[in-house]
Amino acid sequence: MTDTISDALNSIRESAVEIQKARMDKTRVVVQVGHCSQAVGAANIVEAVALALPENAYLTTAGCDGACFAAPKVSIAAPNGQSDEYWNITAETVRKGFVFQRPADSPETSHSSGADFIRERHRLTLAGCGMLDALGIEEYIVSGGYGGLARALSMTPEEVIEEVLASGLRGRGGAYFPAALKWRGARAVKNAPRYLVVNCEEGEPGIFKDRHLMEGVPHRLIEGAIIAAYAADVHEAYVYINAEANLSAERMQLAVEQAYEAGLLGSDILSSGFSLEVQIMRGAGGYVCGDETTLLNTMEGQRREPRQRPPFPTEAGLWGKPTVINNAETLSSVPFILANGSDAFSQIGTEEDKGTKIISLSGSVKNAGLVEVPFGTTLRELIFEIGGGVPEGRELTAIAVGGPSSGIFPVSMLDAAIKPGFIHESGVMLGAGGVIALDDSVSVVDMMRKLAAYNADESCGKCTPCREGTPRMVELVDSLIAGEAKTSDLSELSHLAELVNAASLCGLGQAAGNPVLSVLHFFGDELAMMADAT
Repeated sequence: MTDTISDALNSIRESAVEIQKARMDKTRVVVQVGHCSQAVGAANIVEAVALALPENAYLTTAGCDGACFAAPKVSIAAPNGQSDEYWNITAETVRKGFVFQRPADSPETSHSSGADFIRERHRLTLAGCGMLDALGIEEYIVSGGYGGLARALSMTPEEVIEEVLASGLRGRGGAYFPAALKWRGARAVKNAPRYLVVNCEEGEPGIFKDRHLMEGVPHRLIEGAIIAAYAADVHEAYVYINAEANLSAERMQLAVEQAYEAGLLGSDILSSGFSLEVQIMRGAGGYVCGDETTLLNTMEGQRREPRQRPPFPTEAGLWGKPTVINNAETLSSVPFILANGSDAFSQIGTEEDKGTKIISLSGSVKNAGLVEVPFGTTLRELIFEIGGGVPEGRELTAIAVGGPSSGIFPVSMLDAAIKPGFIHESGVMLGAGGVIALDDSVSVVDMMRKLAAYNADESCGKCTPCREGTPRMVELVDSLIAGEAKTSDLSELSHLAELVNAASLCGLGQAAGNPVLSVLHFFGDELAMMADAT
């Protein structure tokens, strides 16, 4: 069986190599087009390059490599090994022929300020993102893609589960539950059919990792999904994509079609006897849809609200059947583990927390974007070494970590290391991996108010603590900002935040008080002065 699977993949790979050989004598021009670079004219760059392309060159559209601050980005690789890279390029520059005949002093080739932003030795999940063709399957396959799947299909499902468990891979969506335990749990429930749902909702502000993966390396996500489905004895999978992530949905749909055409989806994948059907499904919109059971409700056409647990989705999920729900980053980590072995993954990170984490870095930093780093990396490294620090004339005053379900750190916590779950007892947790640098132009109290208001707006309204408690927290913060609060209001605010967290039904409500609790903990004196002023 192993030889048959290898032969099937080699046949696909040989076809991909032949397609690549036809371009070996040509210059490769890569334009990075992602949701970030689209906003600054990347689509216009593609059109301009296509019109200016010399006969001995070909155009490749890739996703964003994570250096969003450098977008739009164009790289050129000649057959003789010479290469150039252009940051923050314009369509006018391309039309002038600047890209193909670069003056020696071209400012658009200078990018020393972000030289450390992309660290190849840590790019496991993001490997090739920004360079591999995002619209085709050949480059992914030639680079070793689907090799992890071939190895997985040559193993038993239980062996695959054990391999991933040994790696220490935990879910990367925010809850950090061991990924393979879901596969084992669903497989153990004798109630077929079983389903796999890839959670790409990613509705929270300040988080954009899953979109980069779908737009830059969509086949890695598909490969990981097939491996998970094989391990869990699933034959029908859905990729649930945020309603506003149109480019992500387009790239994933194209990749699914290519995988079917190559025989990597459908019946008898790689002559292994395993079959899997995959469909793209668009999300219903809203932060709460990131909750597993809310997501399932929207897939079934029901109200956008969570279900009570137990039963858990692995027991009774989509249409009452056992369902595995994994985040896009989680599944995109799986091919590396199967291709290189569990040790290669578990040796990265810390003794307790294995592997890498993709961080969405934004706010007041010179180099905003997406970076993959080992667990144990500090906020100081992220903001100053990788992010380049705050812009000139500004001073870092706080760091918002983890999105609206987490909290805000003062500068004194810069040496806190990222890790799964809570980073600090005050309620600050890594969540899906957002880090927002705040400078002295931003009020910490205003930021707390924005996060609290976001949670109130996104509440589905099903349970009373969240429905009534989140807007009340906003009211209390508003009174504080307006100079109308009393010291006793701070006690009420703290009590209310703890109550909402403890009594709410889903993850949104259970973490809605965290922004308030963290600010009360770290900036309590400032809030007390505001209240005493009344």
